[in-house]
Amino acid sequence: MLRLAAMLAALALPGWASGGDCETTRFDGARFTVCEVDLRTETLRLWLGDADGTPYGSFSALDRALSTRGERLGVAMNAGMYHADRSPVGLFVEEGEERRGIVTREGPGNFGLLPNGVLCFGEDRARIIESRRFAETRPDCRFATQSGPMLVIGGDLHPRFLPDSTSIYVRNGAGVSEDGHKLWLVISEDRVNFDLFGRFFRDGLGLRDALYFDGNISRLYDAGTGRNDFGRPMGPIIGTVSEAG
Repeated sequence: MLRLAAMLAALALPGWASGGDCETTRFDGARFTVCEVDLRTETLRLWLGDADGTPYGSFSALDRALSTRGERLGVAMNAGMYHADRSPVGLFVEEGEERRGIVTREGPGNFGLLPNGVLCFGEDRARIIESRRFAETRPDCRFATQSGPMLVIGGDLHPRFLPDSTSIYVRNGAGVSEDGHKLWLVISEDRVNFDLFGRFFRDGLGLRDALYFDGNISRLYDAGTGRNDFGRPMGPIIGTVSEAG
């Protein structure tokens, strides 16, 4: 896992604290933990459940399953909204197999706050694509998860975000570099609104595209520090893997 030293020098962000595979900083009065993934050197995956279709539900259950194959979980977080049975609300692709179809209609809740988007990635590149454009172009994705709303769209914040919104939660999401080779998994350590969360990706990390995963149930796993957030059983999970040793 690459550190954020080069990015920090470029952005001159103060107050970063190193911890395992992730870093913590302050931005506009709130704390955020950032995990940087280089897809050219690290293995990133999406998971939902085991071979019987039972959702893993927790980082510990997923790590135990990986250990039977000689692998270990590196960093991970919940990766999109899900129904009561923990099935994905929108598009979900795992190892090239579409488990749930894309949803393009506007609807209630954060997921339906259009534009929403799809995180699509393969061996060495990731993209965040607006959902209706994704449905039109059908790009090839080894892994994909749909969520919403989009946080940053081509360098612009989602048009529905309000700077003075009082809807504040612990939130998590992902952003990608312009060349697609790097991805940042981010969780707020304080309760924040959408505007602040989006601005952290755009202004704090300098990213042009970012996608919201969820709020309130947001959780992070970091093997480097032993962090393993607990809570209600999860649906989709995104994370890095390496050989156990």
